[in-house]
Amino acid sequence: MEIPVSDISFVYAAATVVFGILFALIARFVVNWLSTKAGETETKWDDIIIAAIGTPVQVAIVVIALYLAISQFGILPPGLQWILDPRYVTAFYIVIGAWILSSFLHDIIVIYGHDLADQSEGDWDDRLVELLELVVKYVVWFAALMVILSIFEVNITPFLAGAGIAGLAVALAAQDIISNFFGGAIITIDKPFKIGDRIKVDQYYGDVISIGPRSTRLKTLDYQIVTIPNNRITTNVIVNYAEPDQKLRIIIPVSVAYGSDPKRIKEILLEIARDTIKNTEYLLQDPAPKAFFSEFQDSGLKFILYVWARKYNLPDEVKDTINTQIAERFAAEGIEIPFPQMEVRLKK
Repeated sequence: MEIPVSDISFVYAAATVVFGILFALIARFVVNWLSTKAGETETKWDDIIIAAIGTPVQVAIVVIALYLAISQFGILPPGLQWILDPRYVTAFYIVIGAWILSSFLHDIIVIYGHDLADQSEGDWDDRLVELLELVVKYVVWFAALMVILSIFEVNITPFLAGAGIAGLAVALAAQDIISNFFGGAIITIDKPFKIGDRIKVDQYYGDVISIGPRSTRLKTLDYQIVTIPNNRITTNVIVNYAEPDQKLRIIIPVSVAYGSDPKRIKEILLEIARDTIKNTEYLLQDPAPKAFFSEFQDSGLKFILYVWARKYNLPDEVKDTINTQIAERFAAEGIEIPFPQMEVRLKK
């Protein structure tokens, strides 16, 4: 019995597809084995490369086998001969290449980007990494699409012009958002402060509780949340009370009546400062406290006591403790604390 040529061609085509599938399964086994071995090494580059090429190569093997089957054995109906156009083959290779490149860049960003993001406080840099993942994917696939369209002699100038106009429109509409976004990036890179620091930006003063892609939030001493756009932070002077360390110099002005002994006043102020250092945990011994006779005022003599608090959030406690002792000591030693007064003389 003679087998028709068309049947033999179909058998050969089917065998080609089957062998292609088997070869793809073997490739999958090899990729899994290589992936296991790569996981045992210290470097991550082999993991990234194997993960990027694994699935695209398997798909390419099956599709190439299918293409060989329908192109070499003449089983394709006349109405579908356009599939054999070499341009489609080239487009397929471009798709596979874009797939591999996109996966490769995506895995690099995921592995190394998140590692860097984990080293900083806050979660907005993780969101930045996720945004970068999407941008890379879209850029690679958009470029692949443009190349494929040019292969098929499609005029891509309108697409590029439209993309440029759309990008310009989006940039203008999102100018503030983009400005805040880059401001957040500058804050993350420059690190003028971190979460938990007490800072002053413009007229705002408080503790940093979050650093986001668009804004930074402070909790004021009144327990109010202030949201400041990042572009405003990067264009203003920032005072960080937690850097380079957490100690804070506190200035305590003291006035006494004329006739008081300046030397004795300074001795009392330093004694009070030393007692506070000894009996509380508010003040530092080094730098040492200092007292100065600063000026003659209208109603008395002005002195200034300088002390150093252990932490920037203790000024109220320090002032309360020291001022209370000053009032008690002055009262005990008969030192008068002046108050503003005016003498009026009537001329007859």
